[in-house]
Amino acid sequence: MRITKGFVDKVPLPEVGKNGEGTQAFYRDSAIAGFGLRVTSGGAKSFIVEKRIDGRVKRKTLGRYGNLTVEQARKEAMKFLGKVASGGDPIREVSEKRAQRISLKEAFDDYLATRKSLKPNTLNDYQRSMREMFKDWQSKALKDISRDMVLSRHAEYGQRSPARADNGMRILRAVFNHALQRYQDASGKPFLVANPVDVLSHQRAWYKVESRQSLIKDHQLKAWYDATMQLNRQTTRDYLHLVLLTGLRRTEAATLTWAQVDFKEKTLTITDTKNGRVHRLPFSTAIEALLERRFKDQESPYVFPSDSERGHLSEPRTAIKRVCDLSGVTFTLHDLRRTFATAAERLDIPAYALKRLMNHKDPNDVTDGYIIFDVERLRVPMQKITDFFETQFEVKSNV
Repeated sequence: MRITKGFVDKVPLPEVGKNGEGTQAFYRDSAIAGFGLRVTSGGAKSFIVEKRIDGRVKRKTLGRYGNLTVEQARKEAMKFLGKVASGGDPIREVSEKRAQRISLKEAFDDYLATRKSLKPNTLNDYQRSMREMFKDWQSKALKDISRDMVLSRHAEYGQRSPARADNGMRILRAVFNHALQRYQDASGKPFLVANPVDVLSHQRAWYKVESRQSLIKDHQLKAWYDATMQLNRQTTRDYLHLVLLTGLRRTEAATLTWAQVDFKEKTLTITDTKNGRVHRLPFSTAIEALLERRFKDQESPYVFPSDSERGHLSEPRTAIKRVCDLSGVTFTLHDLRRTFATAAERLDIPAYALKRLMNHKDPNDVTDGYIIFDVERLRVPMQKITDFFETQFEVKSNV
């Protein structure tokens, strides 16, 4: 049929789907091949144009009826079809123009959408860094972010925190690398000339931030333990003790559920790990006593519950500060993991056993893939580590 104003005004709406879902119907014009009308069950009427380009049928929405008259829509359709007839691809042209104007925020959101395996904490770190360090760049087009801007911003934030300045720029570099592959023209050529963050390497401007090597020393352990015993909240105290006695990462311990604890086998299992490998650890006597005591008073699926929206304990900054003040020992949760590893090494725990206790995975160690470690082989090393800590605490099996 010929699409006219009268036809558009009287065209029936398609029925709503069986599940209440919206439906749509298409009407093609008899005068201009490719010109048509799309009508939805919700009452929306939009003009469209379709044409086969490079072997694929491509469709463009010209606009809604009311915003465009039938005659205006016909003229737009003819322009589109004329460009295609002369060898152009109007839809790709629009897409390419948009890609050339892509903003940092749009590129960052797109980058995150392709990184579905990011851990929640990592995702939060990325988002926080982008908000803090590049707040005023969010609406800037990527092509307008220059090497000089990168150098200036990196130096500015480096005066506050070299580590955070480097981290923010690593995230920005990843977004640009993603954009270089993601936004290209028909020939596969990137719209961006280069990654501006590369200037930091060319200028040797990255800060040499030494990785943290702090831990709780042997002579500090008793003061640390005594201070934790003065905490009012048992949940936080037990959490700190479990992190030290197992070497677990803070989130692995905080999100531990009773479903992951097997009292019959005397093991706990971490499935969502940093390297993706399931991590099973045996109980020592102190770990067993701690978990049994908590199980008797359980009030949640989580071993360390919280009233927060997450339902489980997060990083207990207030409690850590109090322990630091009471003991005179400054520490972070990751220091507890380092303290565990250092104690194990000092006790001459075999290298592969220590790697399993820490759930370290070295992709360059071919031998590691051939050694099958039974969790029972870790029970004696785990008990030796606990015994060492209890000796320093001057307690025995009552942690």
